[in-house]
Amino acid sequence: MSDTTPELATVFPGQGSQAVGMMAEWRGEATVTATFREASEALGYDLWALVTEGPAEELDRTDRTQPAILTASTALWRLWQERGGAEPAAMAGHSLGEYSALVAAEALSLYDAVALVADRGRYMQEAVPAESGAMTAVIGLADERVAEVCASAAQGQVVQPVNYNAPGQVVIAGERDAVERAGEAAKEAGAKRVMPLPVSAPSHCSLMQPAAERLAARLEAVEIGEPRRRVLHNADLSVSSDAEAIRQRLVEQLARPVRWTETIQRMASEGAQTVAECGPGKVLTGLCRRIDRGLQGVALSDPEAFDDALGHFRAAS
Repeated sequence: MSDTTPELATVFPGQGSQAVGMMAEWRGEATVTATFREASEALGYDLWALVTEGPAEELDRTDRTQPAILTASTALWRLWQERGGAEPAAMAGHSLGEYSALVAAEALSLYDAVALVADRGRYMQEAVPAESGAMTAVIGLADERVAEVCASAAQGQVVQPVNYNAPGQVVIAGERDAVERAGEAAKEAGAKRVMPLPVSAPSHCSLMQPAAERLAARLEAVEIGEPRRRVLHNADLSVSSDAEAIRQRLVEQLARPVRWTETIQRMASEGAQTVAECGPGKVLTGLCRRIDRGLQGVALSDPEAFDDALGHFRAAS
């Protein structure tokens, strides 16, 4: 898209950034209200009530979490545009966040996207029996060493690196016993911390292949247009301009690692100086500085930070 700001990139968070009350500071904003109303119509339930009132157990269900985060992210993006925010030179989303990026890029409608990711969440949950899968964050061990630990701990089961979030911060996923063995082996190999994650499905590992196949069939019924903004795909860091390529990247994404470190490094190499996280929470903002200390991360979920970023990029234009 023309008139982009080379020093600005925008990213959208994935699961784990949800919390009851996560949009409370934006209550009363007409754009936020309208965005949640649109999503609620597509889903058939009151998404705003779920986000603001809970219960947390319901919001944390994968098929509820994904539409909630996508809608919150879209609401903040629409506010950014409405208030004259600068056009980013590139966009990306972490896992689920890639769908938010595609809505922001106008390749997907919000109405279609929230129903799509609700089904995506259900497919993920149904691909692996409850309690049989797990995900664990490994902190302070080189990426290559984490892969070696997983390979040796597998013992015929599945355990793989699935999120390369920052240098020395890798998430592994797979069958619970194998993930636990890999976690212990990672500690022995010198990992600073090994933290089991409270998730209901082992995302982005090969156990998700049945979900990916169901998603492929579901995506055939979804209208996808040419993106009006550049979106870097999780699966291979490509930028797609046609619907079939986007469908393929979204299918591949579900059972492949999220290459987040490389994504942010590419944005920096293309001239980004500020990475604005457009969605609830500050997870990606924290990762940004760990990946490249020369980058400034800003979380647009914070109204004060939102206004500061808006003012900065207006002044710079």
